[in-house]
Amino acid sequence: MTAPEASQLDRLKLAAEDVRKHTDRVPKVALVLGSGLGAYADSVEEKVSIPYTEIRGMSMSKVEGHAGNLVLGTAEGVSVAAMQGRVHLYEGHPAEDVVFGLRLMLHLGAKTVIITNAAGGIGDHLEVGDLMLIEDQLNLTGRNPLVGVNEDALGPRFVDMTTPFDEELRGLAEEGAKALGFGVKRGVYAGLLGPTYETPAEIRMLKTLGGDAVGMSTVLEVVAARHMGARVLGISCITNKAAGLGHETLDHEEVQEVAKQVRERFVSLLGAVLRRLL
Repeated sequence: MTAPEASQLDRLKLAAEDVRKHTDRVPKVALVLGSGLGAYADSVEEKVSIPYTEIRGMSMSKVEGHAGNLVLGTAEGVSVAAMQGRVHLYEGHPAEDVVFGLRLMLHLGAKTVIITNAAGGIGDHLEVGDLMLIEDQLNLTGRNPLVGVNEDALGPRFVDMTTPFDEELRGLAEEGAKALGFGVKRGVYAGLLGPTYETPAEIRMLKTLGGDAVGMSTVLEVVAARHMGARVLGISCITNKAAGLGHETLDHEEVQEVAKQVRERFVSLLGAVLRRLL
């Protein structure tokens, strides 16, 4: 177990040593695979799959749908590293552990990040089953992974978050979706602590603040990615109408079921984006 006082960079170096026992591959793109998408990593070619338990510093999620493997290989001709599952603040993990896996993939060489998640739809333009390209985010978790002493080797003390999500990457995703014969939406993702789903009053508040989709992940990872200078593409799968906007009772099984139904379209979009990054 890594000592709590160890710096983030020291922890990353130890974790990278563990990964390098399995492969010398240098990824170009880092993939964070959210609920229902973990199976995408199983299709990676020349695959090396490393359980998080074999990587010092990596934490395991206990949430169903998050397998807990770091996969390195090739997808659509692009060298990738993929997280099959992520840990969340609501499980009791500190912010620096929530972003550690993403930081590790960037430390291994990735320069571009594709972050995916399942989200509740708030915006009037969103329907269940839509794929939403994230234009901006609201970090309402009350946490930030950059709190504390800054490690200059990882990034600057103060990070410009004017464009957290890369416009060129969003354009590639829209181009890819059009070529595949379907459309994608755009919107703002609101990240909350969880683990409770939001109340109808909270959803009305989020809509007033400009949120189009809501979830319990992503926002801290985006901060960490921008801190390390990576370009970010964020894609939400709208798995349900947020509280007060639909008639169904919200539960995790529903989220997984809708994510499963949308998986083929989601996976094809990921492939289309990766092909355009060659």
